[in-house]
Amino acid sequence: QVQLVESGGGLVQPGGSLRLSCATSRSIFTFNAMGWYRQAPGKQRELVADISRYGTTNYADSVKGRFTISRDNAKNTVYLQMNSLKSEDTAVYYCNGAVGLVNYWGQGTQVTVSS
Repeated sequence: QVQLVESGGGLVQPGGSLRLSCATSRSIFTFNAMGWYRQAPGKQRELVADISRYGTTNYADSVKGRFTISRDNAKNTVYLQMNSLKSEDTAVYYCNGAVGLVNYWGQGTQVTVSS
């Protein structure tokens, strides 16, 4: 069974930084790609960033230049470094891993950007 466990969310002031972690129960290379999604109240879940098995990264326009996705293959962990946070980044952030046509999700971690 595949498990994804997020950590690192919290409350931060505008302009601040947070790093999210997603630990997997399988080797990262089990997944075609891994990514971070977010869902704000009243909005649809949206892709924030993802990284392919080969290391290719992709970012939503709204976070380019501020967020960085990375991974530690030895720790089977994917990270999302979030800098210059804005109030509109407030959301529940979910880790996602795709194995073939099957998507696996973590339980989500709340990120709140507020003064």
